[in-house]
Amino acid sequence: MKKFYLSALALAGAIGAHAQIQFDPSIEPTYVTDEVIVPSSPLILQHLFIGGTHLVETNPTYGNAGGSYPAKEWHDFIGFTPDETGNSLGWVTVNHEMIVQNDHIGDGGGMSAFRVTRDTNNDTLIVMEQTLADGRQGKFFAIDFVNTVGETGMNCGGIESSFDGRIWTAEEWFRTSNTSIADRDTSDFTIGTGTANGQTVSNGFPGFNGQTIKKYQNVNWMVEVDPREAVALRKQYNWGRMGFEGGAVLPDNKTVFIGEDATPGWLAKFVADTPGDFTAGDLFLYKHDATGSKWVQIDNTDLDVMLNISDAAVSAGATMFNRVEWVRYDEETDAIYFTETGRDNPGSRWRGEHADGAVHNTVALARASAQGTHPDSSDYADYYGRVWKLDLSNDVASSYIEGGPDLEDGTGIGSYPDVHLSNPDGLGFIKVGDKNYMLINEDLNGTSYGRMPAEISNRTCELFLLDMDVTNPTTEDLIRIAVVPSGAEITGATSTPDGKTLLFNSQHPSSSNPYPYNHSLTVALTGWDKLAPEDIFMVPLGQEELEEAAFSVYPNPTSRMIYFNDIQDVALYDMKGKRIRVARQVRSLDIVDLNKGIYFIRNGKGETKRVVIQ
Repeated sequence: MKKFYLSALALAGAIGAHAQIQFDPSIEPTYVTDEVIVPSSPLILQHLFIGGTHLVETNPTYGNAGGSYPAKEWHDFIGFTPDETGNSLGWVTVNHEMIVQNDHIGDGGGMSAFRVTRDTNNDTLIVMEQTLADGRQGKFFAIDFVNTVGETGMNCGGIESSFDGRIWTAEEWFRTSNTSIADRDTSDFTIGTGTANGQTVSNGFPGFNGQTIKKYQNVNWMVEVDPREAVALRKQYNWGRMGFEGGAVLPDNKTVFIGEDATPGWLAKFVADTPGDFTAGDLFLYKHDATGSKWVQIDNTDLDVMLNISDAAVSAGATMFNRVEWVRYDEETDAIYFTETGRDNPGSRWRGEHADGAVHNTVALARASAQGTHPDSSDYADYYGRVWKLDLSNDVASSYIEGGPDLEDGTGIGSYPDVHLSNPDGLGFIKVGDKNYMLINEDLNGTSYGRMPAEISNRTCELFLLDMDVTNPTTEDLIRIAVVPSGAEITGATSTPDGKTLLFNSQHPSSSNPYPYNHSLTVALTGWDKLAPEDIFMVPLGQEELEEAAFSVYPNPTSRMIYFNDIQDVALYDMKGKRIRVARQVRSLDIVDLNKGIYFIRNGKGETKRVVIQ
């Protein structure tokens, strides 16, 4: 067999930070598309759950009989609850952020649950038939909120407990009057009056049962659900009423971190008295400049305080953030990570709270200083946001990765960077072999100020991998692995416990996209274990021989086109190991724009060819 020679430096550089993955899974930027774009072989794409199409089973609601009805749309948070019995892989829960009146599922937002197992042929997911304790039968089930804890408002982010798979859904849509909620009944609500269609559930709350609040005040809480039986258990009245987005439970099964999607948004911490019992414990708000403990305790036994927690935060001098969204715990680094999505002109939104005692976070102060302004000024800019890291050893929060890079408004495609991180929202983690990666989901809150190239009006949202071994990461370390269709937000990214499947949502896409990409949908991307660490691309120092790849590349040398003997996924690298481009399922590649020299091209099977461009 013929041999060809490739320097260890060039090959190692070509793999770069992705050396743990057999075939670089990154994809090129695609600013306008009408479908979900993901890496191909060996990964398998499934449209697991389609809003407005798949039918969910409901309980009797508002006096209407239970039955099968189209699922709500605007899929957001995804939770996964492992099946400890071994009879399935577990239960998937999907939030619905859309606010609608629905006679059968319930007004406001919503949540659906379904049980999955593995296909023994290819490891893809199979949605299982179930019979629940309340008698419902089918594959997909609407979580019953109406009969148990009252309607919800915009089920956005949530909590997926790494300890025991417990799930909470976040009610983000902050309401200030009964007339502003999509609800047929604007009477008062009495805590603890819900039923559960004969099931034994604790849908009230110790210390708050019997207290009456306005109907709109029963919206905007974290809500614990039981995905196994598709029923809500309780609204978490002792965590406070906020425009909630995300949260995380630590392995001690006592400590919970939660964040608010607002400007100002607050970072809170709850510590239970007893592991696993979150109905009793202490609530704290983060204050980075406090002397001693960085957490200020709030009286969470007083319902009036819990209904007006933002007032309590200001009085306590808590730290303000510009939209805290998802919150995740990473056991490997023993740290909390949370997204600060950013928005245009935050100054006008938090200057009042600052004047009354709340404090600006360290990044806002540093950015304002660099801009020659103040965070309260209308000139202060924080368009792209960032991911924060909270070090649990000292409670110091710092920027982990900044959005950007900063661009001039009106930057065109020709000057646009290969990777631009705008408005990080959802967070997750996935293991590829023994490597730990962060999953960062975008939710662009605009296209101006460099969030998109000047020629593009679509809010293109992307999903990125970030190697957690990278020190002081920047956007250059991000690996783009998914793009969602026109109009859509990408969110919910999480991994199944066995690491084989990545789940994420395409939310509120354009109705003009082809089916199913004109609906909100939950995507399953299976085969990440096939990308387990392999050293087949790494050449030990001093060893320069590598067997010639089995696939054909011609003509070689070439000046305009490269052709392959079969349809391939290919990645092209220069001599320094920089990836020049990636193409999916192609039989040729146009290289007329490249400089003369030696390049290396690798296909999806990991076969590598040396190419001379002249």
